Amino acid sequence: MRLLRGKDEHAEWVVVGLGNPGPGYASHRHNVGFWAINELARRAGVRLKAAGRHLNFAVTTLAGSRVALAKPRTFVNLSGVAVREALRRTGADLERTIVIHDDLDLPVGALRIRRGGGHGGHNGLKSIGAEVGLDFVRIRIGIGRPLVDGEPTWDPEVIAAYVLSAPPPTERELLEEAVRLAADAVPVIITDGVERAASRFNRKPPQRSAAAGG
Repeated sequence: MRLLRGKDEHAEWVVVGLGNPGPGYASHRHNVGFWAINELARRAGVRLKAAGRHLNFAVTTLAGSRVALAKPRTFVNLSGVAVREALRRTGADLERTIVIHDDLDLPVGALRIRRGGGHGGHNGLKSIGAEVGLDFVRIRIGIGRPLVDGEPTWDPEVIAAYVLSAPPPTERELLEEAVRLAADAVPVIITDGVERAASRFNRKPPQRSAAAGG
């Protein structure tokens, strides 16, 4: 049984966006999950507030359900601690948890919705899996993989520099469009299910015209 910390925090669904806290990280590719939560909060007319040590958090009504919007106050690699706290605060089940995050292996601005799966090397998903499991809904927003000499790279240093940097304006536009679609998809997931939301919102945008990386 999960511990509730007040009736106002009860929610049927939890939507968590992954990212790093603080203004220095706000524009980075790694923070597109935060962008999506910001968009959902703007649409709902709510402001996230600090809740405990690990969360910025607000509960609102979305698609006829009580939904908690959450952004970890941890860094990405400790996201699981924040998700565990959000579930305890709300009493929601992991199966009714939606995690929005960046994905290196999707083209910039692509969107994929699915339930379950592995962590794909994403440190935030690794942390969530270790703390509460991986049987949640994920909305993956493609940020593209950096290129070195015109080829995709898996070099950890290059990837770290890439995800912890702001995209150029053309990529930013694609990401912002994907963020809006992710926000559109959340109420459809709640009312119609993951498969219907995926069939409606999954998309592959045009390929980038310029290579990323060095």
